[in-house]
Amino acid sequence: MKSLALLSLAVVLSACGSIKIARINADPSRYANRSVTVTGRVVNSVGIAGTGGYQIEDNTGRIYVLSRSGVPSRGSVVKVTGTVAPGVQVLGNPVGVAIREEQHRVK
Repeated sequence: MKSLALLSLAVVLSACGSIKIARINADPSRYANRSVTVTGRVVNSVGIAGTGGYQIEDNTGRIYVLSRSGVPSRGSVVKVTGTVAPGVQVLGNPVGVAIREEQHRVK
């Protein structure tokens, strides 16, 4: 019984981990409109009046993040949770796959 409880806890904790950015970029339709968590370093960021966007990278790739709750500084390491949105355009320019941020935490 104790081993079953430990196994259940391990499954729950593993579901809370970050997904590699390359997995999202390789198959965006699999993750479309689903909540994901990714961790990476901010390589570009633009913000105006608490909204904006930024690009993060991990050791597998880069992805854009659209935010309505502030934009972290370039060089920051962040953990982002949000909804995957394929085919995003910013200022009329296609940027491809992005994450619509629900929350982020600077590490």
